[in-house]
Amino acid sequence: MAGASLLALIDDIATILDDVSLMTKTATKKTAGVLGDDLALNAQQVTGVSPARELPVVWAVAKGSLLNKAILVPAALAISFFIPWLVTPLLMLGGAFLCFEGFEKLAHKFFHGKEEQAHKSELKEALKNPATDMKTLEKDKIKGAVRTDFILSAEIIAITLGTVTGESIGMQFVVLTVVAVMITVGVYGLVAGIVKLDDGGLYLSQRDGAFSQKAGRAILWLAPYMMKTLSILGTIAMFLVGGGILTHGLHPVYEAIHHFAEGFSGVTAAVIPTLADGLFGVLAGGVLVLVLTPLIKFWNEKSAAKA
Repeated sequence: MAGASLLALIDDIATILDDVSLMTKTATKKTAGVLGDDLALNAQQVTGVSPARELPVVWAVAKGSLLNKAILVPAALAISFFIPWLVTPLLMLGGAFLCFEGFEKLAHKFFHGKEEQAHKSELKEALKNPATDMKTLEKDKIKGAVRTDFILSAEIIAITLGTVTGESIGMQFVVLTVVAVMITVGVYGLVAGIVKLDDGGLYLSQRDGAFSQKAGRAILWLAPYMMKTLSILGTIAMFLVGGGILTHGLHPVYEAIHHFAEGFSGVTAAVIPTLADGLFGVLAGGVLVLVLTPLIKFWNEKSAAKA
């Protein structure tokens, strides 16, 4: 009997782990847009830091990210347990924020590109100045990255909670914790790899072998394009994921998209809902930017006047 009970227990544990794995995979897919943006943004945060300090800065931000999630996971569980009806509005709010942030990035790129280049030039000049306080600059970068991470982590936790809202509170805790830890380790591990990629390329390019030198030069050439690609893919995924969340929450829109897709077959029928979600995300983001940007500007001006 004891042996049978042990086998039953192992079977139950295996079933639970399988469920956790499945739900974690689903949640991770739905948070792809945030992850891509999180990865690109945090890799950009360490630009301007001396090479010797890149990994310590990434580690400091990673610790801040874990603290953010240690706050957000219990908060999400409390909402799920005490006010479960709030999960869907929060999910919709997260989707709307993804679309807003994605469209704001596009607008900034197209309409404020010169200002961004000027800011980067000013930063480079400041770094060349011996009088620049590097410790203060580093602390500011870490604080900024942790603040950015808090917003993105809140989106990830909200989206994940939406996928497990029908499960027991214990299962929700396990899935949220697994996703939080996995994403933190994955994102900041990749960030550490990306920021040191150019160092690896430089090392290889200075070795004796012709193959090593070519590989090193290729890595040095590839590194900046990898950053740009991550940023672009992250923005696209934000519209797809954010738009998907909004269309699922707006049943008439969801039904209209899938009714339209039924008129096609094969790959086209499968792709149309995704493209429609992305297009809806772009439109929603555009409307939100038009409405909220003047309000945000007014609020900032009012706060500055009070200060």
